[in-house]
Amino acid sequence: MKATRIISGFHAVQARLRADPSSVIEILLDEGRADARARDLLALAASRGAKLVRVPGARLDGFAGGGRHQGVIARVADTRRHESLDDLLDALAGPALLLVLDGVTDPHNLGACLRVADAAGAHAVIAPKDRAAGIGATVSKVASGAAETMPYYMVTNLARTLDELKERNIWIVGADERAPATLYEADLPASIAWVLGAEGEGMRRLTRERCDTLVKIPMLGAVASLNVSVASGICLFESRRRRLLPARDAP
Repeated sequence: MKATRIISGFHAVQARLRADPSSVIEILLDEGRADARARDLLALAASRGAKLVRVPGARLDGFAGGGRHQGVIARVADTRRHESLDDLLDALAGPALLLVLDGVTDPHNLGACLRVADAAGAHAVIAPKDRAAGIGATVSKVASGAAETMPYYMVTNLARTLDELKERNIWIVGADERAPATLYEADLPASIAWVLGAEGEGMRRLTRERCDTLVKIPMLGAVASLNVSVASGICLFESRRRRLLPARDAP
């Protein structure tokens, strides 16, 4: 029997319907919802051949475990959504853009990181199995659909994985508040894996030692640090910005 999990919220459920409708076992929609979002979901579910049942809102509360569900949850097969990391990298037509999270265990932070990685066009998010949140209902809800589309690899040995990325000529660039140069001053390569550690603790020693260079985000106000998802977005979009510039204009 295949493992199943619960995803909640309109964005997450619709994203799974579009990406992999065959994995949707059933959708439960609050019988009190008759607005445009509910009608759009009904139409999408019908077009994808997915089972949708209208139920009392109280039943959804039990499935969501007290979390916010917006009036919709789906039970889905927890299938392997992506090929291996090696297969993904082998298939890339251009330079890699990766996000590596070392020690991000809060599901809200992971969900937000997946969302910004998707928005920036990153190819994958990588994390260690022993110090990371897995994909669950909270992650899917916060990610607003990105958990269903963004490849997320939990690796046994993060340091070894970083070494393997280096062998592919992917630069490992760590974001660290103690770095001498800012990400705007640094000479960043096109093929890059951005590494961010958990808030407060930062990267582990072995992870830091694998970085080819360290850069910092300039902090101009009173606060000393940023949420990891915000920092991830700044770094990923800086790489994306440079790719859009003519070669002579890039720093």
